[in-house]
Amino acid sequence: MSAAMPSYSELRKTNHFYYFIKFTLNVYSMLFSLMGLCVLCVGVYAEVERQKNRTLEGLFLAPAVVLILLGLVMFTVSMVGMVGSLRDNKTLLHMFLCVLCVLLLLQAIGLTMALIFENKTSALFQSSIREGIKHYYDDLDFKNILDYMQQKFSCCGGDEYKDWGVNQYHFCNGTGPLACGVPYTCCVRHKVGEVVNTLCGYKTLDNQRETLHEVIYVRGCIHAVNLWMSDNIGITAALCCAIGLPQLLGILLSCVFWNLLVDMSESTDMVDFKLKKAEVEYSELDLAGAGWCLCLPRDGGYLPVPAAEPDLDPIDVHLQRLKKQAPRTHSQLRELQQSRSTTGLDEVDVGRKQKREH
Repeated sequence: MSAAMPSYSELRKTNHFYYFIKFTLNVYSMLFSLMGLCVLCVGVYAEVERQKNRTLEGLFLAPAVVLILLGLVMFTVSMVGMVGSLRDNKTLLHMFLCVLCVLLLLQAIGLTMALIFENKTSALFQSSIREGIKHYYDDLDFKNILDYMQQKFSCCGGDEYKDWGVNQYHFCNGTGPLACGVPYTCCVRHKVGEVVNTLCGYKTLDNQRETLHEVIYVRGCIHAVNLWMSDNIGITAALCCAIGLPQLLGILLSCVFWNLLVDMSESTDMVDFKLKKAEVEYSELDLAGAGWCLCLPRDGGYLPVPAAEPDLDPIDVHLQRLKKQAPRTHSQLRELQQSRSTTGLDEVDVGRKQKREH
């Protein structure tokens, strides 16, 4: 007959559970710190390239700035969790847990506010995209992003195709070949792999929408992306889970490990956390078995446990106390004799009585 499955309270007291939670959290934090470092490096490289022709200042218009901030947050927070789990530091783990909770809460609040105030959110993105269209040919990062969106989602501009009228090369009062037109990425592709006519959007801004359906995409990219998300609700939910679930996993692991360390530090049979109370110098400890990180537990702990005192007879205890006491004066002896006459017991009798009661 198979043995009964151990309960969670019994399982969390084992060394295997401690090792599993500790190193799972450590690997989790290390992976995210490496990811944050990669994102940070890409952002720094993109920002250096952007500084050569810097024209855009908005947050939505500078992907390099977003990558740098994201990489810094990921790397810093993950390093705190990695060091805290490696060194069993409750303060760092508590900080890591709180920061993850705050970040996840802010994301949930931001998503909720964006859904509730959908019109204001669309207006914010529209104004940002229109500002980027003004400098379309000056900022390659924004140009590549907008070109990809227009081709991927079959759209043109932010709110509609006429947003291109704010660009100095495309507004209808211009005299160049692009005047009153849109970029070729807004043009409808009738065949896959056909040669692109870069002037396919010529003189389209002064025409009505009904006459342009076969020439360019008239729907704005904001509406096109919203429509794509509504039509692909499964992919949208998967993207949200891909962002939120790893953070929930980090919160769960750090919470379990932090509570485990708190219980270990308050336990009477664990001496690893009693260094200050035992008044033992760190250099005096025998750290054999602690590993290179000085973080591995050992049965019995690393602090010397004092041997239990023998169960002495009350008379021997009384004699040891008398040896340690200073000589008594006549007045003290007189007071002691009076107290004995009052209680009828001397100190030895009191000790024997206490031992019998125990």
